[in-house]
Amino acid sequence: MSIPSAPAIVSVEHLFKSVTDSTGTLDILRDIDFSLAPRETAAIVGASGSGKSTLLSIIAGLDTPTRGTVRLDGQDLFDLGEDDRAALRAQKAGFVFQSFQLMGNLSALENVMLPLELAGRKDSRRAATEMLDRVGLSQRLGHYPKVLSGGEQQRVALARAFVVQPAVLLADEPTGSLDFATGETIMALMFDLNRELGTTLVLVTHDERIAGRCERRIQIEAGRVVVPKEEGAFTS
Repeated sequence: MSIPSAPAIVSVEHLFKSVTDSTGTLDILRDIDFSLAPRETAAIVGASGSGKSTLLSIIAGLDTPTRGTVRLDGQDLFDLGEDDRAALRAQKAGFVFQSFQLMGNLSALENVMLPLELAGRKDSRRAATEMLDRVGLSQRLGHYPKVLSGGEQQRVALARAFVVQPAVLLADEPTGSLDFATGETIMALMFDLNRELGTTLVLVTHDERIAGRCERRIQIEAGRVVVPKEEGAFTS
């Protein structure tokens, strides 16, 4: 008796993205189609300008496709209005960016508490404190971003992303602003937290070593997915 596979947590369905200006129409993404299972790790790789960051933004519902859709835990993101899409994103997704995107007027603790408070959690201080301790920043709770190192700021960003226990974590070049050793530490921490919390990780990177740590590789070239011969799960 076969065991049914788990439903996809992320499903990208025949996705197109084009932009038009005075010079004409530019096709950024062309018929992208793949799905990711719960707890899966995937690296989106490709040359600069290939469309990988645009793809991540559409998966997050931060950008809209020209055609096609994205389903997050079965919900069509683009059947929702902006407010409902933002609510679903807050409930299901976490984000880590190259530039950290911390609130400069909030302490490390307050930055991590923020998504919990927006979600109405009554235990936001306790949960944020525990997560900052998990990423090694228990002595930096009251520090503001401007006095934290780049690695410490990215640890705060990781804590903020994981504290809501998202179904999906979306990361865009999370080590791009860090030196090699700090980047290695951050990536080890990200994968550790990913395993502990059972999150699906979708990671944009140009670093082949980081991509090699993921279970899946989604290669984007000229706006299309390039399918490895041994991997029939993707179509372009």
